[in-house]
Amino acid sequence: MTDAVGDAKRALRRELRSRRRNMGDRELAESTEALTAHLTTLALELGVRSISAYLSAEKEPNTRPFLNWAHDQGIRVLFPITRADGLLDWSLSTDFETEVEGLYGIPEPVGEILSPMAINDVDLIIVPAAQIDRSGMRMGWGKGYFDKTLGSMAKRPPVYAVVFDSEFVDAVPSERHDQPVDGVVTPSAVHRF
Repeated sequence: MTDAVGDAKRALRRELRSRRRNMGDRELAESTEALTAHLTTLALELGVRSISAYLSAEKEPNTRPFLNWAHDQGIRVLFPITRADGLLDWSLSTDFETEVEGLYGIPEPVGEILSPMAINDVDLIIVPAAQIDRSGMRMGWGKGYFDKTLGSMAKRPPVYAVVFDSEFVDAVPSERHDQPVDGVVTPSAVHRF
């Protein structure tokens, strides 16, 4: 990471975390309802039988109602489990109420742990992001887990990031290892690249 790009990313992440902390309950509830509708429509359009998605943390775009819908529809859901070596294992969980705090304070479900290769069998990957630009470049939260995972897949299914409307921007600072996504889901729309 070049110093200038790294510094720009760190400063931007601090600002975005602050903005998210300052969001009101009403705004979060409205965005959750809209995100759930858009994610549901996307899953139905793609005819998914299996997805990879993350458990959203507080003040993050809320994926949980969508995950409950997917579970009720019989869609297999894999969740990322962070590892100290920078790779992701996957958990097949049917109990979204039981979770633990993973590395870096990220919520992770309790369930059967599968290897990093388990993601190769999903029809859709839903990833968190700090920002997405209009070309599909994703800026994550700085640990590189999803960049490593997506960059190592020989054949990957569609990948969609979930962000608030203000986080879908014209350009994000990026580096060679950063991985683009195929689309972004915001409270206002689904954007495909």
